[in-house]
Amino acid sequence: MMKKIIIISALTITSIFFAKSLAAQTAQQIAYINSNELLEAMPEKVKASNQLIDLNNKYKDELNVMQNDYNKKYSDFISYQTSMAENIRLRRMQELYELERQINNFMKVAQEDVQNQEKAMIEPLRQRVNDAIYQVGIERGFVCIYDLANPGIAFVTPDATNATPLVKQKLGIK
Repeated sequence: MMKKIIIISALTITSIFFAKSLAAQTAQQIAYINSNELLEAMPEKVKASNQLIDLNNKYKDELNVMQNDYNKKYSDFISYQTSMAENIRLRRMQELYELERQINNFMKVAQEDVQNQEKAMIEPLRQRVNDAIYQVGIERGFVCIYDLANPGIAFVTPDATNATPLVKQKLGIK
């Protein structure tokens, strides 16, 4: 009886040490990163941001010229509309309407251009970050790497098992 207690105790202690060892190994295989922090630390990001600020400022300057032109014409129209002939007043109203339309179109095109330029400049940097995350995951043997900036998993080992078919089977889904 004493021998059984000693054997059971030894097995229990061995199981506890094995479980703690396995838990420690698993904890070391999961990591996290902050992709925004990585992106912001890249020198190329600073250069891209400065170029985007410069482009945005050029569009703002042009927009100011257009708005100043509109404001002057609108002010003149308000000041002299009562003394204008009907046809001239209608033509000036049409000009103001066209200027408003041009300003709105310009703002839309400028916004789209800035967004497209940002995507073109930043997307390759994001890809470099993703590639580096993948390489670190493989080199260090991480099972997965979580991204704190974009909640989700940034890396999963290629050796991971996709349990979706097993869960579908359990649910009776084909």
